[in-house]
Amino acid sequence: MAELYPSIAQCAVVATAFKVLLFPAYKSTDFEVHRNWLAITNSLPVQEWYYEKTSEWTLDYPPFFAGFEWILSQFAKVVDPEMLKVYNLEYDSWQTIYFQRASVIVTELILVYALYLFVQSAPQALKRPSHAAALSILLSPGLLIIDHIHFQYNGMMYGLLILSLVLARKKSTTLGSGMLFAALLCFKHIYLYLAPAYFVYLLRAYCLGSKSIFHIKIGNCIKLGLGIITIFGAAFGPFASWGQMPQLFARLFPFSRGLCHAYWAPNIWAIYSFIDRVMIYVAPRLGLAVNQEAVKSVTRGLVGDTAFAVLPEITARMTFVLTLLFQIIPLIKLFFDPTWDTFIGAVTLCGYASFLFGWHVHEKAILIVIIPFSLIALKDRRYLGAFRPLAVAGHVSLFPLLFTAAEFPIKTVYTIFWLVLFLLAFDRLAPASNRSRIFLLDRFSLLYIAVSIPLILYCSLLHQMIWGKTFEFLPLMFTSSYSAVGVVGSWVGFLVVFFTS
Repeated sequence: MAELYPSIAQCAVVATAFKVLLFPAYKSTDFEVHRNWLAITNSLPVQEWYYEKTSEWTLDYPPFFAGFEWILSQFAKVVDPEMLKVYNLEYDSWQTIYFQRASVIVTELILVYALYLFVQSAPQALKRPSHAAALSILLSPGLLIIDHIHFQYNGMMYGLLILSLVLARKKSTTLGSGMLFAALLCFKHIYLYLAPAYFVYLLRAYCLGSKSIFHIKIGNCIKLGLGIITIFGAAFGPFASWGQMPQLFARLFPFSRGLCHAYWAPNIWAIYSFIDRVMIYVAPRLGLAVNQEAVKSVTRGLVGDTAFAVLPEITARMTFVLTLLFQIIPLIKLFFDPTWDTFIGAVTLCGYASFLFGWHVHEKAILIVIIPFSLIALKDRRYLGAFRPLAVAGHVSLFPLLFTAAEFPIKTVYTIFWLVLFLLAFDRLAPASNRSRIFLLDRFSLLYIAVSIPLILYCSLLHQMIWGKTFEFLPLMFTSSYSAVGVVGSWVGFLVVFFTS
């Protein structure tokens, strides 16, 4: 490993120094969300955690994450006890800011360790590509923007996910992979989207015989079942005994929210919404009815039901069916070919399906696709061809999260530098495929990347210079729609690669 330079540890140290400089940067409402959760878990008995609603930012993560907040609160009371008062809304003393920012960095050590194990577990011929992929995740502009400026704890969560994926690489640690993923679900339920891939892989690789699916390994089934029951029992058992499960699930799954988030996540519904906006002007000429109430709404979907002006309405049930359908497709291959590479590909495609077709998807959820895909992006040049537009679209789609002038050079310069550095490095490291490359996908990637620079320039600078405060929704709509085209194109390309490899 000595020849791999710079090391993951060295990059982690440099990245940490840079992140410390961002302590005074813009912070979103998520900062207050997590401060409030510190206060709730520290000030109230466990029975009241999921009922407390003094703040609008109520606790809506699973019990293990609530326990994590309680652990943090034990240190927070030493730093500044005022941050732990439930009624002290919007409290952001410099001690509070520094403590919460530092807690993100410290917990990100889980990610550093997981990436180190990922490189260590790679076959010797894949050490260098795996090292490059690990550094791309560690230095990800997505994690920088979402965790260290906007504010969340995704580094820790994705560290646990990667660690689980790495454990699945060896038969001796497959059970540990399943147990860790079960624990991860009890930290953040968004990873339920990946659960079908885990279910099929654990069933096929751990519970059934390698030579015959009719050979059931009873002992492995019992160990896996008992382990999962124990983990979920530890997380949800107390709340079940208190009769609080309906309240807890109401917090975890708020289906009353609309189809689209306030800013359209770059998925199928962003394209659908964009077409609907265009149809408002085209419909009268075609004799189509226009819902005037929907016309008055621009973002549509922060809360409540989403309304479309011309196109048919989309229900939560429809999104569930579409998500499940497009998840089942790669799971069929995984069932008959339960290798680690196929497993990571299936996890990635489950992430794609949930992001593209899910209900009320947040733009930040794009990491659930980018990070697993990064682990196999350098398998060969066909995989890389599908990854490129995703890397560009996924990170550009996060720009609207940081709308303040001070953060503009950070998000743009850092993201562009990361894209140039790692996409060039990936291009040199990815081996040739034994199958012919996909011409249309390669040309799509080239054209898509070329369009990104003028788009960023217009949405970030030129629009305001030309239009001032009018048409404020246009930059968001252009960014979301452009990014959605990239994510969808990448998904289609990877589907082809996945099933022809």
